[in-house]
Amino acid sequence: MPLSICHNSTPMYVVALTGGIGSGKSEASKLFANLGIPVVDTDVIAHELTGLDSPVLKEIHRIFGADFLNADGTLNRAKLRTHIFSNADEKLKLEQLMHPAIYQKALQMLQENEQKLHPTYQLLVVPLLFESTRYQSISNTTLVIDCDESLQINRAMARSQLSADEVKKLMLAQTSRENRRNLADTIIDNNGTVSELAEKINEFHKKLIKTCIVSK
Repeated sequence: MPLSICHNSTPMYVVALTGGIGSGKSEASKLFANLGIPVVDTDVIAHELTGLDSPVLKEIHRIFGADFLNADGTLNRAKLRTHIFSNADEKLKLEQLMHPAIYQKALQMLQENEQKLHPTYQLLVVPLLFESTRYQSISNTTLVIDCDESLQINRAMARSQLSADEVKKLMLAQTSRENRRNLADTIIDNNGTVSELAEKINEFHKKLIKTCIVSK
């Protein structure tokens, strides 16, 4: 995708970051935040929208029933995830409820950041970026954090207390690694340490900032 001019009188400049489960998206987004870049994470938004007593949680209760709530009224995320991955119709119901709400909130946050912070660029973290044209339409460039699939599985198991089979099912629900790499404008390989990832992100950041300055 072509780079747009990155000064405050032009529309916001958005880097859309994605990657498979366990690839290191969360760590990468933290590193961008450390560089002073505003981060809008759709996973974080999804958790906030389904918080206790939220309108979205009440709608989940209405559609799926009380079985998917914990004793304290919070969402039983693991149980709901297991349920929708074994039932395509139920998965579609949840997507039709969640996806528009997440998108609208993400767009609102991007606009507020632009108005209040006037950043050179913003980071939009979308795990299912290439499965949704709506996010691609508001992004100037795409960045994929990638690693070997065996490493993905091990990281996801360690982070989320999932079994290898559960992680593999989640991977199958996402676009393939090959497809992500083919569609990406930029790929950062994350097979090494956090320090190595930080170096690569710093280099990407410097190049993007330089491009923005030259384009003014």
